Amino acid sequence: MPSQSHISRRVAAAAVSLVLAGGAVACGPEGGADTAGAADGGPGAAGAPQKGGTLTVLNSEPQNDFDPARLYTSGGGNVPSLVFRTLTTRNREDGAAGTKVVPDLATDTGRPNADATEWTYTLKDGLKYEDGSPITTADIKYGIERSFAAELSGGAPYLRDWLVGGESYQGPYKDGGKGLDSIVVPDAKTIVFKLRKPEGEFPFVATQTQFAPVPRAKDTGAKYEEHPVSSGPYKVVKNDNDGEHLTLERNEHWDEKTDEERKAYPDRIDVRSGLDAAVINQRLTTGAGPDAAAITTDTNLGPAELAQVGDNKELAGRVGTGHFGYVNYIAFNPKAAPFDNPKVRRAISHAINRTSVVNAAGGSALAEPATTFLPEREAFGFTPYDHFPAGKTGDPAKAKELLKEAGFPDGLTVTLTHSTAQNRQTSPEVATAVQQALAAAGITVKLEGLENNAFNERRWDAANTPGFFLSRWGADWPSGGPFLAPIFDGRQIVTGGSNYNHAQLNDPAVNAEIDEIAKLTDLAAAGKRWGALDKKIGEQALTVPLFHPVYKRLVGKDVKNVVISDWTGVLDISQVAVK
Repeated sequence: MPSQSHISRRVAAAAVSLVLAGGAVACGPEGGADTAGAADGGPGAAGAPQKGGTLTVLNSEPQNDFDPARLYTSGGGNVPSLVFRTLTTRNREDGAAGTKVVPDLATDTGRPNADATEWTYTLKDGLKYEDGSPITTADIKYGIERSFAAELSGGAPYLRDWLVGGESYQGPYKDGGKGLDSIVVPDAKTIVFKLRKPEGEFPFVATQTQFAPVPRAKDTGAKYEEHPVSSGPYKVVKNDNDGEHLTLERNEHWDEKTDEERKAYPDRIDVRSGLDAAVINQRLTTGAGPDAAAITTDTNLGPAELAQVGDNKELAGRVGTGHFGYVNYIAFNPKAAPFDNPKVRRAISHAINRTSVVNAAGGSALAEPATTFLPEREAFGFTPYDHFPAGKTGDPAKAKELLKEAGFPDGLTVTLTHSTAQNRQTSPEVATAVQQALAAAGITVKLEGLENNAFNERRWDAANTPGFFLSRWGADWPSGGPFLAPIFDGRQIVTGGSNYNHAQLNDPAVNAEIDEIAKLTDLAAAGKRWGALDKKIGEQALTVPLFHPVYKRLVGKDVKNVVISDWTGVLDISQVAVK
């Protein structure tokens, strides 16, 4: 996932994140909302969690979209997953256990045919909407179909690529009631998906909010987000200023016997957005009035705030730590000189000082040095490698040696493109750390800072990609597939839109291996193959992995039951109690 914002993208296939304001998108937090990770300790107030009370959510980014078709959410998101249930969902447990996909509305995670080109699901008994009417598979089919409508764009693109006929389908508002033939509903409890090619990780995609049921009779098109019909434990009773102030209250027709994942402890959830990050952290620190029972789903602690927390044992006990499937890296465009020379790319890889880069990213509490593209988590298929050892502070001597072999005995001058956004990922601080490290190897780096939107447009433009720039990627779900396929599958090169294969790699062997892994429904076996593929691609020095971010979030002093998984990396709002 390119960022935590609603960005439509054409990804491939295999097997992402996500991700803002309470989980509005998929590919992971951009400083933001739905990120993934593992808990270190047990933050929050002591005592057994109980039902009741009001949970306050303090966010920077408003929940602009609250239509399941338009949300790009990993595992159903954070705040959205309180309202929208899906066929499958993420396992709501700490750490690695939270990377598993589990049933939600369905009785299991899906039953594939022999070659994983067809997936069948059966609904649980007793499922109801907020008005007491039954949830049917026809509603799930319709909910998916409306996500194809142009006026409801913004959601994850997988089904457009994967479903038979999906590439040309325009949604139910234009199909004359015909529907999408590749979604079959033989009865009110059964739904079958017919895919263009094998997809062993389809159960992960079935966690996206596009799989939330929508009753056709209640669909109001673009206005549906004002009052979406709840299938989860809470319903929307207020949505002011396009998601700036959301109020959720209990859905009395939600039956916890049908939902093993969501605890739904609070009676009421009050989401207030548009707040400055420093204000949010100050309010959580002080914990006055309602803020004692408050959390944030999109605001991290920064270095200065962490220093303050470190001197206060009580505050330190209220910090949750998580790791999202995310990598920050240097990207090369091998079509641009001198980066068309592999030895130049290798020289830069050896010259990088990861200690200074980590410090620029906020220090070791907020960033972990990376030599692999895949995150250091088993679910992603992590396989250790370091093809171009730089040690902790870089190896300028090895870099100079390679530059000489490449025909640059006196060094060279290059331009590094970065964002001017103060995000400590693709920002001036990180760019400057790279610049200083390369100077020791005889490489003069000129910095080109672009406003964030312009920066993103430039790095995603296949015809105008910089030769040398900072980039990042997050997982739509915990697997190597949504990491490697969008970045290295040659069939995913997009020339007329957002292109994430920066190197424009189109290696038949890589493409074929992606297809072979996608056939596997044994996710452990698939993970080993993703890790081996990452290691193999890494030999080409098409990227320089820099660091994997760490997320630190403060909770109010009355908040209990903090659960942080390696899927999201942040507190799971469905588990929180305030009494």
